[in-house]
Amino acid sequence: MKILTGILFLLLLAQAAQATANPESVIKLQITSLDAHMADTARHSGLIDATESQWLTKAERVLTGLMAHNQALSERLHNSRLRHELLQTIYYEAKRSGLEPGLVLAVIRVESNFRKYAISSAGARGFMQVMPFWANIVGETSSDLFNLRTNLRLGCAILRSYLDQEQGNLHRALARYNGSPGKEDYPNLVYAAWR
Repeated sequence: MKILTGILFLLLLAQAAQATANPESVIKLQITSLDAHMADTARHSGLIDATESQWLTKAERVLTGLMAHNQALSERLHNSRLRHELLQTIYYEAKRSGLEPGLVLAVIRVESNFRKYAISSAGARGFMQVMPFWANIVGETSSDLFNLRTNLRLGCAILRSYLDQEQGNLHRALARYNGSPGKEDYPNLVYAAWR
């Protein structure tokens, strides 16, 4: 059954990557296929494998280093339980969308500097700075873009969709995510944060 579900999931993602429809319908298809094949009731199974454990340890060190040099960040992420939950959710939603968790962590650092309630001048919200219209387009049942899971889930699906549309070109996908196709600044900021 797992193999059949995996094959169906991959076929849906391949269909989304080749879709000629507008980006919104591609993202909606990805969200739908993810929902159809992965339980949404838990962040993950609760069993942390070695890869996730290593990533969480490294990400925790990165955040601790950033907090040491940034008082505002230190105040926002001082609660170790909430910080760990944030990192677990980043890992889960990134993997769920087929993204590198470190990339998602870098996008969050550049987009919101880990401010859960960040709002851009254009109206983008939350950790991954998701525009409100995306929740309506994909039919998200919880359109609270300040909700950790909702924000990361939509942000990762949008980034995945742009990556598929750009045939794996991360530089162009990042520029599209930021709404600045053809420009270099945003992708370079994300690469710097990812290192």
